[in-house]
Amino acid sequence: MRPIYLDNNATTRTDPAVVAAMLPFFSDQFGNASSSHAFGSDVAGAVKQARRSLQALLGAAFDHEIVFTSGGTEADNAAVLSALGNREGRDEIVTSAVEHPAILAPLDHLESVRGVKVHRIGVDAQGRLDVDAYRRALGPRTAIASVMSANNETGTLFPVEQLADMAHGAGALFHTDAVQAVGRIPIDLKSTQIDMLSLSGHKLHGPKGIGALYLRKGTPFNPLVRGGPQERRRRGGTENVPGIVGLGKAAEQALALMPDERTRVGALRDRLERGILAIGHCMVLGDTENRLPNTCNVAFEHLEGEAVLHHLNKAGIAASLGSACASGSMEPSHVLRAMNVPLSALRGAIRFSLSRDNTIDDIVCVLNLLPDIIARLRELSPSSQAPAAITANPSRSPELTQ
Repeated sequence: MRPIYLDNNATTRTDPAVVAAMLPFFSDQFGNASSSHAFGSDVAGAVKQARRSLQALLGAAFDHEIVFTSGGTEADNAAVLSALGNREGRDEIVTSAVEHPAILAPLDHLESVRGVKVHRIGVDAQGRLDVDAYRRALGPRTAIASVMSANNETGTLFPVEQLADMAHGAGALFHTDAVQAVGRIPIDLKSTQIDMLSLSGHKLHGPKGIGALYLRKGTPFNPLVRGGPQERRRRGGTENVPGIVGLGKAAEQALALMPDERTRVGALRDRLERGILAIGHCMVLGDTENRLPNTCNVAFEHLEGEAVLHHLNKAGIAASLGSACASGSMEPSHVLRAMNVPLSALRGAIRFSLSRDNTIDDIVCVLNLLPDIIARLRELSPSSQAPAAITANPSRSPELTQ
């Protein structure tokens, strides 16, 4: 059996066409994009084309609104720190309780070291933001609101266009970590009030070590990385040209293949989810009516997710407990705790995240193996007599509940 990879929210396979596009810029086209001679100008043209490809994917009004970074984490940090430095008299930040560590960690630091007040807005049992609490948290001291477009663990989508409008109503900037959303759902930034957006290449079949920050024209910005004149002095340092070219190619492919991501991949995810729920005594986590088409997070009652992953891995199937950035932690996911997932299921959550590389054969194979894995683990569990089944959302259709 060939290995089955269902951990695409952690990282995706770099597409062969992306690798092919990058290769010349390691050797033949090696010039510095800032150089004025032909070696540099040819490379600068490739960087420009990549910028335009991202502009098209994001629906940005101008290509110069794209600032290349080392990844989503740098883009997140740059957005938050810049907003604080540019908003005189504003020293508060509004965010959600389920953000990625790339947002939560710098906010924790700002709160403890600089005394910045951070409002962490809660979510309901489906991972949906408390919009009323978000509205109340905004005020004359809010520098920036930062809320993710899609949760990395559950796939739940957030109403970022509405949230951006509300932030602007309070005179604040709005940023969204869209690392999981870009390339998977349509985005049209020019029709929104979003000021800044972060993305990462390796989440959309591009290379690692490259990302971007969308910076709406006219938005005040203090660079996080200072140095030379690169990126219109918004991010110093010689450009990672192979990475930028690869990200541009990945953006082109994502735009062309997004319908497949939303339909075929979504259907595979639903097939997998129905089969898992048929095992019984498990629940789907997140907003099942409004989530990414590739993501399924299922919690098995009275089981340890680590044990399930161990047996899946032995069978050649890759999945995860949740965020790759929190792997190794013994604490339950902060996302699931914020959702008040029942204690009986809190440690039994497994995230399956698909991509366009997956096939129906992958899903069939998983569903052939997983029931036996769960049955064996239940036999070994101290709670061998499975309790009554639990349901994540009682309003869901009968075939998707147990």
